[in-house]
Amino acid sequence: MAPDRLRVGLVVPLQGPAGMYGPSCELCAELAVRQLNSGSGILGREVCTVPIDGAAAPRAVAAEIDSLISARRIDAVVGWHISAVREAVVPAVAGRVPYVFTALYEGGEHRPGVFLTGETPDAQVCPAIAWMARELGVRRWTVVGNDYSWPRGSVRASRAYARASGATLDEEFYVPLGTDDFTPVLRRLTRRADGGILMFLVGSDAVRFNRQFAEAGLQDLPRLAPLMDENMLLASEPAGTRGLFTAAGFFESLVTPESLTFGGDFTRAFGPDAPTLNSAGESCYEGILLLAALLDAAGSTDVGRIHAHAEDVRYTGPRGELVVRGGHVRQPVYLAAPGPDDLEILATL
Repeated sequence: MAPDRLRVGLVVPLQGPAGMYGPSCELCAELAVRQLNSGSGILGREVCTVPIDGAAAPRAVAAEIDSLISARRIDAVVGWHISAVREAVVPAVAGRVPYVFTALYEGGEHRPGVFLTGETPDAQVCPAIAWMARELGVRRWTVVGNDYSWPRGSVRASRAYARASGATLDEEFYVPLGTDDFTPVLRRLTRRADGGILMFLVGSDAVRFNRQFAEAGLQDLPRLAPLMDENMLLASEPAGTRGLFTAAGFFESLVTPESLTFGGDFTRAFGPDAPTLNSAGESCYEGILLLAALLDAAGSTDVGRIHAHAEDVRYTGPRGELVVRGGHVRQPVYLAAPGPDDLEILATL
């Protein structure tokens, strides 16, 4: 915690339904820090991370961050965590330090000091719905999601676009985070003879739903899951991933020079037995790179100066060369489906 270091509060889930993303998040952030520190760090300062459990109650996470900022123990906040946590953290940060939120989310965040690398429905869910309507004839959707802002907000953002694509979002089912038994929802789904399932479920909740979906014999209903990483794919087992599609800005199977370099760096740094590299983890690597680009462009950690220099800031990471517009990183998004060994990319959306 030496004051000459640039200290980043790393907010990632270490327990609960999203806890399965945590190990990859921590290692990817560590890789970014190592690479920065092999050069001049950020603003000539060595970078270090301060771990914060983003799966704790949102108010508790916000209180911890507020305390760390007030005590001048962190200079920035970066991490993958759910939108319910982001909504509590933004007022706690209050523009005192830069905050880079790396998770996919429902869109609409424009408060000062907040920068976002994650996918939003307009670039992720909506084009995927249009692709599945065009290529597979899926035009009726039932929503199954966790009961908080990301699923509900994403559905609101997607509804009008779905209609423009000739599709409709019909019934909506929302369950608490940490749901074990999806029997009531599955009973309703068994009455459907057509259409698809739009899944907004997090981590182990999605895994349980996929397994129970297969056990109920519903594999003929296609599913679109905006959040489906490599860990969730493995845990869902082959029967639970039949008919499943997902969309994201990064997959481990993405074959580009930047993604291949990143995968090689990750393996060399942590070995072949490291936790599975996933999109949530990669987003934390992106978040550290974006923080470095923003601070270097501003020449300062002052949020006002960062905002004054943020528009059109560019950096190159595993997703290619990306640019900041309106506080959001603009990026390509890919549609993928489970293959024999990994998620296979079908299209660029």
